[in-house]
Order: sequence, then structure tokens, then C-alpha cells
Amino acid sequence: QVQLVESGGGLMQAGGSLRLSCTASGRTFSNYVMGWFRQAPGKEREFVAVINRDGINTSYAETVKGRFTISRDNAKNTLYLQMNRLKPGDAAVYYCAAHRKSYSGSSYYAFTYDYWGQGTQVTVSS
Repeated sequence: QVQLVESGGGLMQAGGSLRLSCTASGRTFSNYVMGWFRQAPGKEREFVAVINRDGINTSYAETVKGRFTISRDNAKNTLYLQMNRLKPGDAAVYYCAAHRKSYSGSSYYAFTYDYWGQGTQVTVSS
């Protein structure tokens, strides 16, 4: 089992930047495909980005492509999400998640993931 703890959320003006972190403990971090999801009030949890085990391959939701960057440091057991040019529509609780299945299209779906963090709030003012 792996435990995930997110940090780095907060209040930012539209156009600003935030970097989220997700620290893992419990099992070998590099064994897991890692993803970021977000959930706004009254909406379903949605895929944001995913990264494969060695950090070489990444994929993004169209709504964040070109603005957000997912990365990982396996030596530090940490996943990151650099968020630039934030928009009010980016406001949500952001979750990191982990699974040990193959890095594939199924990684876009929340049901693929076995472990979740508690979430960190991102608020964007216009």
C-alpha cells in the first residue's frame, strides 16, 4: 500500500502559477503510474494529467495542455504539478493518485487508480 499526501494548494489570481506536490510513502514510488485529478463543487472528478513510472511519458487533459506540467522525482518519492496561467475554471480540489497497472488510456479514468491522497484546494480569483 502507498500513502499519498498533497500540498501546495492555495489562492492565486488568474494568470498566476502554483506548484502542487504529492509525497508518497509506504511502497516503492517508482513502481506506480501517477496521476492528478481535480474536482470542483457539484462536478465529477476529472482527469488532469498522468505520468509513467520513469517520468518519460506524460499525458494531459485538453483543458490544461500547454499550461500544466506533470513531473516526478523518484529519488524523492514526489510527484509534481506545475500550473501556469491559471484560470478561474481551474479552481478545484486537486488529488494525486497511483496505480500499478499499465500506462495506457485507462490511466485517464479515476477507477483505474488504487490509491488517493486527501486533496489540496486550489482557488483562482478573477
